[in-house]
Amino acid sequence: MLVLTRKAGESVVIGDEVVVRVLEVRGDVVRVGIDAPRDVQVHRQEVYEAVRESNIAAAAASEEAISALQGIVRRAGAPETTP
Repeated sequence: MLVLTRKAGESVVIGDEVVVRVLEVRGDVVRVGIDAPRDVQVHRQEVYEAVRESNIAAAAASEEAISALQGIVRRAGAPETTP
């Protein structure tokens, strides 16, 4: 981890296209601005983790869904194959 000291108005450049600027420091609160291309996603960590957990939960197949799908496949029968 790179640790830097910056004052209000100073910046850090990440790669060629991302600039992180310290906008304001008040006590133990620091406001930062992030200038990044539109295709670069920027999230607060707690939001990123919530979205990630939600995506994992949505992608996980429940036992009920698996059983229902197996029933549909059984009723439809195996597709015929011709050589």
